[in-house]
Amino acid sequence: MALGELDTDTNPLIAGLERLPVRSTAVIIFGATGDLAGRKLLPALYNLAHEGSLPEHIELAGVSRGDISDDAFRAQAREAIETFSRRPPNPEVLDGLLENARFVSGSFDDPDMYARLGQTLAGFDERAGQPLNRIFYLSTAPQFFPVIIGELGRHGLNQPTHPSSGGDVRVVIEKPFGYDLASALAQNEAVQAVFAESQIFRIDHYLGKETVQNLMALRFANALFEPVWNRNFIDHVQITAAEDLGIGGRAGYYEGAGALRDLVQNHMLQLLALLAMEPPTSFEANRLRDEKVKVLASIVPPDPTRVHEMSVRAQYGPGTVAGVNVPGYLEEPGVAPDSRTETYTALKLEISNWRWAGVPFYLRTGKRLARKLTEIAVTLKPVPHLAFQSEGSLGVQPNQIILTVQPDEGVSVSLGAKIPGTRMRIRPVNMEFHYGTSFLSESPEAYERLILDAMRGDATLFTRNDEIETLWGIIDPILAGWAADTDTPIPTYIAGSAGPAAADTLLRDTRWRRL
Repeated sequence: MALGELDTDTNPLIAGLERLPVRSTAVIIFGATGDLAGRKLLPALYNLAHEGSLPEHIELAGVSRGDISDDAFRAQAREAIETFSRRPPNPEVLDGLLENARFVSGSFDDPDMYARLGQTLAGFDERAGQPLNRIFYLSTAPQFFPVIIGELGRHGLNQPTHPSSGGDVRVVIEKPFGYDLASALAQNEAVQAVFAESQIFRIDHYLGKETVQNLMALRFANALFEPVWNRNFIDHVQITAAEDLGIGGRAGYYEGAGALRDLVQNHMLQLLALLAMEPPTSFEANRLRDEKVKVLASIVPPDPTRVHEMSVRAQYGPGTVAGVNVPGYLEEPGVAPDSRTETYTALKLEISNWRWAGVPFYLRTGKRLARKLTEIAVTLKPVPHLAFQSEGSLGVQPNQIILTVQPDEGVSVSLGAKIPGTRMRIRPVNMEFHYGTSFLSESPEAYERLILDAMRGDATLFTRNDEIETLWGIIDPILAGWAADTDTPIPTYIAGSAGPAAADTLLRDTRWRRL
């Protein structure tokens, strides 16, 4: 079995992981004419249809404020799929997916719009000859989440129309889920007033990436790694999410978010949780999420008065990326000239439990860095006695396990090996596994896996309410510490570099991996 393959027949931990059925479903996308729907959601639905993964009856409705006809929506959806699908669309499959697609126009707080939506869904049920499951996908700005959810509840669209014969109702909510702990608590309360927790699917697309899921397979399907996955053998962990792009035209969003909220609070802490959690008794959704919450709750929250000792923030200045001169953050359109919003952050976190006590976890993310890269680097402790040193073994390094999430998904393990020749000299070499060359099939997009799981009702790769609150509990003290410090200048780093020099001060007896 290749590295990362899930043997669902012989491994009791993961038995049954892929066996939930997919019932006939109506997918309703709020914000259906927006960027996320066009680039990700509609192409994901097409690729699921192409692979035969969708149920026998699949219906699609778009909801947005634009006043367009059903035919115009179908044409717009077709163009988006033809532009952004990971494979050239098959005309017959595309026609089958879109032939009965409907568009419901209106503002998200308009009661009449929800009455029309209810009529559209009733028509879907009549056409299928059965009550369909319903997936409400909230692909809108966060301020509309409570508005839409409240109206769905007021119009009775949050419950099955025929409970005795099926027709489950689920809601998928995009990030960001909250702006801080207080807003996340309020949003959870608003959503849970309308939907049961079992109906709520808070999506983080990172959890749908193959390499992120392969992290669980790496740990729990290979006896090679689990014995060393603890403080006795691991020296430190680095998690990097570097981007070479700037903020583009997203100043309105980014000024209110910053790197800590945009990537660390969700994507990066999710990676940390999967890396560090205890083995669940099975991959049933709540058992897996229980273990994630446990390890996140074990992260020592920083004292706001000592945030500077475990965090660094910075902004990119002017520089050169891929041979092109680019402006600094303060020169971007829409950014306040005195903005203190961070485009880079690095953290040192510690997990206060038996497995990880004393092991530092270093996280860094930033815009306009040297290249695009998301990876996890687990560095083992050095061997206690290197007998080969007298033979001129230069460059000997501790073993590392590197999981690359993007751009080239894969896993590599560094080993010490003898250099050919008459002398006993050692140097590091890599054993590598790449998705692109190890499997004949192309990896699906993250949204394909997550949309299909939402149809199944499998919440394993979605975020539970207490997990959201625990994540914000880690981030809130850092935000509070930064907000209290209005005098210290925000460091800058040159666009196209590896980030600010101040980030090096967080590391203990090591250095950041090269970008």
